[in-house]
Amino acid sequence: MNPIQGQRSEPGDIFSIPAEAELSWQRVSKLELIFWLVFYGLFLLHALTNKTGFLIIDNVNLIVHESGHLLFGWFGSTLGLWGGTLMELLVPLLLVLYFGLTRQTSGAAFAAFFLFENLLYISVYMADARAQDLPLVTVGDPEAGGHDWFQIFSSLGLLQHDTAIAGAVKFVGWVGMLASIAWLVHRARTGDE
Repeated sequence: MNPIQGQRSEPGDIFSIPAEAELSWQRVSKLELIFWLVFYGLFLLHALTNKTGFLIIDNVNLIVHESGHLLFGWFGSTLGLWGGTLMELLVPLLLVLYFGLTRQTSGAAFAAFFLFENLLYISVYMADARAQDLPLVTVGDPEAGGHDWFQIFSSLGLLQHDTAIAGAVKFVGWVGMLASIAWLVHRARTGDE
């Protein structure tokens, strides 16, 4: 039975949980684990050695961010302002939930890793709130745009704490990425236990 819908899932229905997924997490072979560890290791090395604060994956994050302004902008200017960051977190979070519900181990770890990687990207933008040195990208009217985190922190009375908040967000991002990898290793070692 599908625990969410109370019925067996139908083949081809991407929003239902396959019956076999209800019992255990998908196994991760040694070869698959080695692949993922090399991938994550190289990505972490890239993140550690990058001096710009803009990683390869952040090209995708930027598109997701800007789409969030457009989508959430329909619900008012405040949600439109927060929408970029909300969308950056919502997209990988929904993927984590989907892969978790369907018990796809590698997919859940990958989505969680990039959920937390988004915090690195967000922290760079936060830390720039007062300085506003970053080149900004906007959709629509460039005159209506502005620095999201300058506006957010200013409205909350936190502008003078931009770099401290950014540092905490970055720390959570690193811990989360490492925890995602540790969880994948744990699932690979324990299998169905």
